[in-house]
Amino acid sequence: MALTEIDPARAAADLLAWYAEMGVDAMLDEEPHDRFAEAVPVQRAPPPPPQTEQRPAAFAGASASADDVEAQARMLARSARSLDELRALLQGFEGCALKLTARSLVFADGDPEGRVMFVGEAPGAEEDRSGLPFVGRSGQLLDRMLAAIGLDRTQVYVANVIPWRPPGNRTPTPQELATCLPFVARQIELSKAEILVCLGGPSAQSLLGVTDGIQRTRGRWMDYDAGSRRIKALATLHPAYLLRQPLQKRLAWRDFKMIRAALDG
Repeated sequence: MALTEIDPARAAADLLAWYAEMGVDAMLDEEPHDRFAEAVPVQRAPPPPPQTEQRPAAFAGASASADDVEAQARMLARSARSLDELRALLQGFEGCALKLTARSLVFADGDPEGRVMFVGEAPGAEEDRSGLPFVGRSGQLLDRMLAAIGLDRTQVYVANVIPWRPPGNRTPTPQELATCLPFVARQIELSKAEILVCLGGPSAQSLLGVTDGIQRTRGRWMDYDAGSRRIKALATLHPAYLLRQPLQKRLAWRDFKMIRAALDG
């Protein structure tokens, strides 16, 4: 005899119908039951795994506050006893996110023993590739301007406020400038420069503390506190600006003649 497969739903329905025919109107058991006490226990989520104590990275720009990063930059910069030490500290510094997108640390070029130090804003694409400041078209113009007053790249010291190229050559943010400022300030102190020349408005505003634009700031001598000594400082137009506005070269030429006169004085 073949066995017929039982449909559970149909069997349950037939059983309930039979109970109804027998006069069953309540489902009772021989023992009382507290249905509230028999409620399904709440499923508790497993406890989270123990958290490992997270210590802030020494130079974690994303996790540390801006004030902490700036304080760390000042402490590191002050600890450098030579330009080589300063370069090594910058290589290991993680407090500026520009380092993540730049190819090279663009530290300096020229002679740190030179009497004049030029400081620009930030490296461009060609500087990022070479690891040297002012090697593109603006650098070539700077070399010609130096030659016009009897100098060349081997006789001066050249750097930037920010040693890493901003993505797309964008303007550095105030926070990026503030983070990198202690390093370039220490770089100036460790050099032998007698004259500081700020190329462009951002450099002048960062290093000289001026708030006016470059056209109102350029062409006049100021004092710069280089740690153990005070040196003369001058702001002038950035070579990149002069490439876009060639008629302004006459103003830059006046500034460079002031540099020559100061060296000869």
